[in-house]
Amino acid sequence: MSTMVRGRTQELVRNAELYHRRFEKSSAPANPRTGVAVVTCIDARLNIYGMLGLAEGDAHIIRNAGGVITEDVVRSLAASQHLTGTSEIMLIMHDGCRMRTITDDEFADKLQAASGFRPGWPPAGFTDPAQELRRAMDALRHNPFLLNSTRISGFIY
Repeated sequence: MSTMVRGRTQELVRNAELYHRRFEKSSAPANPRTGVAVVTCIDARLNIYGMLGLAEGDAHIIRNAGGVITEDVVRSLAASQHLTGTSEIMLIMHDGCRMRTITDDEFADKLQAASGFRPGWPPAGFTDPAQELRRAMDALRHNPFLLNSTRISGFIY
């Protein structure tokens, strides 16, 4: 990795260089060993690998603010299924999510005040993780780009 970096990123790039030297490409599976794709929140407190007992190469982990189903999450899940053969989707939301503390309008207003522009995408805030989880599971079950045979499970941590 050669690029100009500053701050904390410098240390992370050094770690990536050390990792690259030790990486054994032949031992890494091309497709997730478990056949599972996990959608969850970006919250740094959630160690998904540790929580689920996963090792490198076991699953696809797709993260965004709130772990909500967006167009890009569907794009990633479709690629996961159609290109690498995953057949199960796990949705993991959590009680302490910061996306529960905002409304879409409040967040859009905050971004507009900071940048002068209103986002063209929905912030996707929610108040009830259980309700959002049910909505997300239903959206995935009825998405034409995902396989009908997909097993979908949802959890709140």
